[in-house]
Amino acid sequence: MSLLRTALYGKHLSLGAKMVEFAGFEMPVRYTSLSEEHHAVRTRCGVFDVSHMGEFIISGKEALSLISYVSSNNPARLSVGQAQYSCLPNDTGGIVDDLLIYRLDESKYMLVVNASNIAKDWEWIFGHNRWSAHMEDISSRISLLAVQGPAAKDLLQPLTDIELDKIPYYHFAKGELAGQKDIIVSATGYTGSGGFELYIPNEGVSAVWDAIFSSSTKDLVVPAGLGARDTLRLEMGYCLYGNDINDETSPLEAGLGWITKFDHDFIHCEKLLKQKEAGVSRKLVGFEMLERGIPRHGYEVLNSDGQEIGFVTSGTQSPSLDKGIGLAYVSVPHHLKDSSLYIQIRKKTLEASVCKLPFYNPPK
Repeated sequence: MSLLRTALYGKHLSLGAKMVEFAGFEMPVRYTSLSEEHHAVRTRCGVFDVSHMGEFIISGKEALSLISYVSSNNPARLSVGQAQYSCLPNDTGGIVDDLLIYRLDESKYMLVVNASNIAKDWEWIFGHNRWSAHMEDISSRISLLAVQGPAAKDLLQPLTDIELDKIPYYHFAKGELAGQKDIIVSATGYTGSGGFELYIPNEGVSAVWDAIFSSSTKDLVVPAGLGARDTLRLEMGYCLYGNDINDETSPLEAGLGWITKFDHDFIHCEKLLKQKEAGVSRKLVGFEMLERGIPRHGYEVLNSDGQEIGFVTSGTQSPSLDKGIGLAYVSVPHHLKDSSLYIQIRKKTLEASVCKLPFYNPPK
């Protein structure tokens, strides 16, 4: 089966990007080096082509009823122009996917889902649509650029009539950008360094990309690949579906209680409420290495007696902190801050410590 390509595939090749398979797409993992792109986002600006993500439009008078039932967070709290992070609980207390919910108008919403789960999420939501809300998958028609970093506003403001300063965090506006109309500019992101996400019809994304990378802005911005996107999100302690959360992990185990609101009826809510009241037996924690070593997905986590108490879900050498960091599920009470953990890295057992998230706090 051939891999899918985004509308900017040719741009990536012309920039010498190293392309890899990801979620069925041929995507840029890096252009220069992971470290250079990572630090550019932390200090200036980086642009990620994340057009592989999926977008669903759910509309009609029953749209809110459907979205409310399938999502753990409460979309009734959204005002028009606001976005919300949520997850889709399954029938057994795990997570179908995590997603963003945008309220486009009074009865129209956009759901942004992970690329690897587009078909799965569509079938899940469609299968629970007893209200017959109108559903449309626009994933193949929409490109998405994540313009991330402290210089993002200065970079984008000359290109748009939208007043970027007036878009609060987790809100969005719609307008013209780089001569392209009907662009959604969202003050969201996956890096922790501020910035915007741009939802652009495929036919206009090349013009937007070229405007962002014009000669007058080349000192402010670099193209960035999925490698840097992963290290940036991990420094913030953000979950990655397939690594840190999946069909078998409870949102309460994963530290996502803050997006699990029991003020509305949703799939499996009664059992999740019982789990909340009883307490979970394992929790997702952040840890930092006290010895030199790089934790990776799947590595065993041990206690001081050498007994297995969990496993690493994500790990890396933090470019910002210059030390190994990771996320892991560990049994209670080993989740407490400053608890000693021992990570089995190849044939060595190296000490780590549970720490508060995020690992890195970008300057305000």
